[in-house]
Amino acid sequence: MKYTYKTKGTCSVQIIIDMDDDKIVRHVEYLGGCNGNLKGISKLVEGLPAEEVIAKLKGIRCGMKPTSCPDQLAGALEIMLKEGK
Repeated sequence: MKYTYKTKGTCSVQIIIDMDDDKIVRHVEYLGGCNGNLKGISKLVEGLPAEEVIAKLKGIRCGMKPTSCPDQLAGALEIMLKEGK
């Protein structure tokens, strides 16, 4: 299942996530933001269970911002799990 999430409070503006029926993250693509860092995060989380990704990334902040691109990914995955997307 593919899901597009509009980020809030970050340099990236959107995250496109592909997760399989077993709740394994298959692909993550950020639009905007720090290109190299976000490609790295995307590769690191691919193949992991969504709940594991959430546990690792939720609550990470970017400087003084209350959120970050990894935190936004965790939030998007929480929505996907909750809504069965």
